[in-house]
Amino acid sequence: MHVAVAIVGFRNATDVARCLAALALSSHADFEVTICENGGPAAHAALLAAIPAALTGGQPVRAVLAPGNLGFAGGVNFCLAEAPGAGAWWVLNPDTIPEPEALAACVARLERGDCEAVGCTLYRPDGSVQSHGGAWSGWLGRAVSIGIGGPLDAAVDAAWIERRQNYLNGAAMLVGRRFVEVVGPMREDYFLYCEEVEWCLRGLARGMRLGYAPGGRVLHEQGTTTGAIQPVRTRPRAPTYLGERNGLLLTRDRYPARLPVTAAATLAQIVLRSLRGRSWRLLRFGLAGWWAGLRGERGVPEWIGA
Repeated sequence: MHVAVAIVGFRNATDVARCLAALALSSHADFEVTICENGGPAAHAALLAAIPAALTGGQPVRAVLAPGNLGFAGGVNFCLAEAPGAGAWWVLNPDTIPEPEALAACVARLERGDCEAVGCTLYRPDGSVQSHGGAWSGWLGRAVSIGIGGPLDAAVDAAWIERRQNYLNGAAMLVGRRFVEVVGPMREDYFLYCEEVEWCLRGLARGMRLGYAPGGRVLHEQGTTTGAIQPVRTRPRAPTYLGERNGLLLTRDRYPARLPVTAAATLAQIVLRSLRGRSWRLLRFGLAGWWAGLRGERGVPEWIGA
């Protein structure tokens, strides 16, 4: 199967170069790479200077300058359009380091023919699991990462994960051609956060099935671009605001009847987390995002710079 690797970058050429170095060791060699640089001409020039035109196995690498900051969903869609002949697209965050067998394991699971998109195990630099897959709570408006914090080498029940998950972690997800043809592209009006959850939930509603490749393991530095994992007292505005806003947008789009309950539940969670972390900053950004989501605001917030 020919795979197109889709990477969305934003002024992080070093991360992208590390990811490509790991991809060069992939045991599945039939792939190409497209990188959508969202960070402007200077970032695109820096990216071109940092990466090869082809990997050591001959796989071509294309770095394309986006016409502005498209966000994650827009960048993914841009990459999909750049490789229309692929049999599947492997969406990878630039701050990931796939193990050599990761892509082969995901392709093998997809080729079994009983699913249209495949997730894998993402793990942190400390060796703990970030997720085997995800379960979105439609009432609470919150994501639960399956296996989070567990040991990487612990045995996993792949069938149980596939029954429980209703979305794949967007940092490393293999999406088959049929999924894209039936479901369509990611929603770009989310800009950043929750877009892969909505994509998967929309896919499930249209009869798509989600698989899990236990042999696929990908190291995820997590948050190197957005600062999402910084302590609550120093976390940037965007991940907090957009996370809360888009959680409510997702409820509007997929579970509209639940919006009143979800809005109340997420408001309570924002307040509790802020009190627990003693962070006025978290409360302020979270409430602003919550209010934007309640009003149905979409797209790029006006305060996000180019």
